[in-house]
Amino acid sequence: MTRIPTYDDVAAAARRLQGQAHKTPVFTSRTADTQLGAQLYFKCENFQRMGAFKFRGGFNALSCFTTEQRKRGVLAFSSGNHAQAVALSARILGIPAAILMPQDAPALKVAATRGYGAEVILYDRYKEDREALGRKLAGERGMTLVPPYDHPDVIAGQGTSAKELFEEVGELDHLFVCVGGGGLISGCALAARALSPKCKVWGVEPAAGNDVQQSFAAGKRVKIEVPRTIADGAQTQSPGEITFEVIRSNVDGIFTATDEQLVECMKFYAERMKMIVEPTGCLSLAGAKASGLDLKGARVGIVISGGNIDLPRFAELVG
Repeated sequence: MTRIPTYDDVAAAARRLQGQAHKTPVFTSRTADTQLGAQLYFKCENFQRMGAFKFRGGFNALSCFTTEQRKRGVLAFSSGNHAQAVALSARILGIPAAILMPQDAPALKVAATRGYGAEVILYDRYKEDREALGRKLAGERGMTLVPPYDHPDVIAGQGTSAKELFEEVGELDHLFVCVGGGGLISGCALAARALSPKCKVWGVEPAAGNDVQQSFAAGKRVKIEVPRTIADGAQTQSPGEITFEVIRSNVDGIFTATDEQLVECMKFYAERMKMIVEPTGCLSLAGAKASGLDLKGARVGIVISGGNIDLPRFAELVG
């Protein structure tokens, strides 16, 4: 039986992350408030270690390793942010790490993963199944496989971002969270149910890759083709087994955002809030704007998932 995490796991993760993960800032914007007629609170995980929320889940998962697992090492697969999170966490904890990354992963993310000391193994995301490849390599090497989202300790770690947000600003009416495989929204939803029970939790994924939205509507996991979107951190084909269970029970709905809407939000963050946010990290704000929900007078949380994007690519998209 697969273990489904609870808020107690999120609280335990917060204790493990004390002194390791940054307590990221919560920003506000009068311009954004005016546009949506609400009070927005931006949880800025683009200022997390390695530039994304993924450090929380990666470090928490590796912290739970046995002595034998630490000796044998960790294997992960990721387009970039989970790769960096596991690589950095492994370096801190003295664990050998090997990371499967797609050949078209952003150069910045590949370089950073190698820079943290991990071995990078490239694969073709359009022709090879990273999960099957990961299981095979982990088995051959005797390493422990830590997937990017479908893992109870990863989910619990990601939930500490929303835990911090609620503890800082109090209860909210709505929380918008970027969605790829569902690790971040699963953890955030667990925190919301415990700390702000009336808060509605909304996920936002790319319009070109709405596997979670389709799964949510169907009541079962749906698999799609690899989405072609600028949100490289959300090019997932299906929600995880564990993440889908948490989402189905704790999330109110899933919205989508187009690449054009993501670029508009990248510009907004850069011009108005002086932040670099990667396309995937813009999903939450883009979704809040496009949701059609009546947010007037509401207290709204926006989780920015990360800020890792090559500067030439950033300039190309917002220029």
